[in-house]
Parts: sequence; structure tokens; C-alpha cells
Amino acid sequence: MQLMSVSDRLRGFFRLFLLFTVLVAVALISAITTIRLTIHGHEETMPNLVGIPLETAQRMASGLGFELTVEDKLYSAQYPANQIVSQMPPSGTRIKMGQRVHVLVSLGPPQVTVPNLVGSSVRVARIAAIQRGLTLGDVAIVHWPGTDADQVVAQDPPPAAAEVRSPALNLLISLGEVPPAYLCPSFIGQQINGVRRAIEKAGLKVGQVIPIPTDAPSKGVVLTQSPPPGSKIGSDTVFDFQVSQ
Repeated sequence: MQLMSVSDRLRGFFRLFLLFTVLVAVALISAITTIRLTIHGHEETMPNLVGIPLETAQRMASGLGFELTVEDKLYSAQYPANQIVSQMPPSGTRIKMGQRVHVLVSLGPPQVTVPNLVGSSVRVARIAAIQRGLTLGDVAIVHWPGTDADQVVAQDPPPAAAEVRSPALNLLISLGEVPPAYLCPSFIGQQINGVRRAIEKAGLKVGQVIPIPTDAPSKGVVLTQSPPPGSKIGSDTVFDFQVSQ
């Protein structure tokens, strides 16, 4: 009777262990399924928005849980005004709800003539662009030999361009002639009074002159200078010195 009792206990233990194993396996499969549903359950297939009016595309995107962002507007001979020209992500892509969809919107066929703004001032260029339904895009400023400051020296698109993709005109503006530059001489060891006269005679300025207590027998001798010797200086340079006291 004792042997039968032990055997019964072992079989009972084995059945419990088998049941526990089955329950763990079921729980694991359920967890994996839940994770997959969480990851993929909120995805949608990106529809084709190209050629659709912007308002319609916005309603479609909102209904699918997407957020539509207009990145830019450009002229297009293929798509009428206010229709989607391109989209990102492309149609057929699986994307998560709440993700942004970036689109370009058509302004319709180009109906503007790009004016020649080279040689104009920035103010005149802006007025000319606005009068033709254009805007100023990127404006870069550089020193340009042979030109006056605030003068347009290049533009994109060029004058009378037939293929205009954007209503924005990009301009390159001159800062005028490149200012002259010189190598800074060394004034260290010279008397500050003579140094000051030489700098002011050259049309430059002396800023701070700070006396420093030293054991040197000569007073007013330049110990340090800013800018340092050998550096590049221009007409607006201001010199600062430390001199012996």
C-alpha cells in the first residue's frame, strides 16, 4: 500500500508538471501574439496621394491616422494647381498611425517670367519678384570684386527661364570689394608713444594700454600686444598693449 501511494504521488506530480509546462507555453505564445499585434496592429498601407487635391489628401490621411505635411509648393505642367505632385513615404508602404506624410503640392503651370535682377539692389530685386508673383528664396552674401555692396551678382533661376519649378528666386549678393588685409608687425620692445604715433598714422586705432609693474629699467615699453605679431589685420583693427611700469 505504501508503494502504491508513492507511485500515485509521482504520477500526480508529473501531471502537475506537465500542466504547468503547457500553461507556460500557452502564456508565452499569447505574449508573442500580443506583441506582434501591438507592433503591427496600428499600421496602415500608404495610399497613392499623387494627383489628388490637397484637401482630399488631407481628409484621407486623417481618416487613416496619418499627419499630412506640405513640404513645399512648386510649378508643374503635369498637375493642376493644389494637387499632390509627390509624396514620402511612397504608396504601398506600411507605416504606423500617427506618422507624418510629406508631400509637394502643385502651383499649376508656370505663368511667370523670371526678371533679370543682376546688378539690382536687394530692395529692387525684392520688389521686382513680388510684382511678378515670386518670392526671395536663399540669399547668400559674399565679397565680390568690381561690384558695389548690396548688389545682386547672380540669380537662380536665370532670367527668362522657361522651366521654373519654384516661385522662389535665389540670389547671390555682393558685400563689395574684398577689404585689404595686412600682416601685423611686432611692436614688442618698443616705446608705446612711438608705437601709438605709428598706428594712428596708418589710420588704425589704439585701444587699451595697461601698465604692468616690472623690474625693467625702461618704462612704457611694450611687453605684449593684441593682435599678435604675424596675424592678419584690417582697417578696423584695434590694438591693445601691456607696457612696463
